[in-house]
Amino acid sequence: MVAFTAYIYLILNYSDFIPCSCGGIIEKLGWTEHLVFNIGFAVLALAAIVLAEKGKGTPAVAVVLKSVLPSLAAAGVVVALFLSSEHIMKKENNFIRRFGQHPIRDEKAFDLGANSYYFAGIADGQVYLGNVTAPLMLTTVDTALTAKKAVKIRLDDTSHPFRSLQMKVEPPCFYLYDGSVPVIYRGQLGDSLARTVSFEDAYFSQLEPMDSANFAFRTQSAETKAQVLGKLALDREPKVTLNHELLEKQVDGVFDTDGQLLRDDVTGEPVYIYFYRNEFLVMDSSLHLSRRLHTIDTISRAQVQVRSLSGGQHKMGAPPLQVNKRSVVHGRVLFNESNLMGKFESREMWSRAAVVDMYRTDRQEYLGSFYVHNRGSHKMARMIVTDRHFFVLSGSEIVRYRFAQPVTRHFIITGETKTPAE
Repeated sequence: MVAFTAYIYLILNYSDFIPCSCGGIIEKLGWTEHLVFNIGFAVLALAAIVLAEKGKGTPAVAVVLKSVLPSLAAAGVVVALFLSSEHIMKKENNFIRRFGQHPIRDEKAFDLGANSYYFAGIADGQVYLGNVTAPLMLTTVDTALTAKKAVKIRLDDTSHPFRSLQMKVEPPCFYLYDGSVPVIYRGQLGDSLARTVSFEDAYFSQLEPMDSANFAFRTQSAETKAQVLGKLALDREPKVTLNHELLEKQVDGVFDTDGQLLRDDVTGEPVYIYFYRNEFLVMDSSLHLSRRLHTIDTISRAQVQVRSLSGGQHKMGAPPLQVNKRSVVHGRVLFNESNLMGKFESREMWSRAAVVDMYRTDRQEYLGSFYVHNRGSHKMARMIVTDRHFFVLSGSEIVRYRFAQPVTRHFIITGETKTPAE
């Protein structure tokens, strides 16, 4: 009884989630009531032992040795097992996911009228959306999901042969860029004009604004032809610095290092997560490596096959095994949509929902997972996170979920602006 009482105390105070209730005649009790129930009956049992042994004339020391010490030893075993299981699950996980009880709650959906939107940013009670079919349109939806509005951005130079113009919002600015053309535009939120702030400084395949004058980007090295991460600083010379040590080559240095460049909107730390292996990098503002961390799956080496073409180019020889699909990071928590099924998971459930795993970015720790259910026939296509909410684009809808406390307690909180409708 003492050991079980210790277990309940650990679950209530130190576990990331509380399991289902016990069965039997006391199944209606909650975990706190169970704790009180167990303590009461443990005390009664101890009193009965003391009275029985006193009637036999047993010395007090013997009573302690026969009752209290074994109880403490049993409780100690439970504590040790709990700590061991937490260490295995969070630090040395062998690909067993832990799904908490209702970590997100579906609150509201809003129909955007098209499925071509993507998240450009979120701040001050506004969700900013770009549109792949209308790349100069910046759309805003309030976080209460009640109304949207759009503004057409004007560029100070429209002569560039863009292939895929992208938009990012980092208040108080917004940015437009297309890495196939070495140009970056910047404008002030509330103003529709975007001016050129960088031209012919760097070609890039991905870009993350760090502030109004500094950018993290991914490009291909002219020397090695491998992918590298770099920093563009508009206010210093040289403007571009590359870090060739960050992305580690396993096969060809191009396909095997493919991944997603992110930025933590709370700490400002850049994060890079590989698509084809169980690893992500956390860097400082100078793009120096801070930590190499791992996801819980077991694919540590990219399973890609590459063929060399006659012109010196490379091509995928077969479809690769993708480990990580898309990610977002907020408050030192990485949210990663996984592409691999863990042990004991339902294939049927995977066909009906996306699985999002959560990790700390300041240390090696897996926090748990949750499902994001399909909206009809539409799966989750994009995601973005705030201190309290998880927003998803699915089909033509934007959907808002509210995080439960077991998730939000891991964040470095920024104080998300709360609107009356929320």
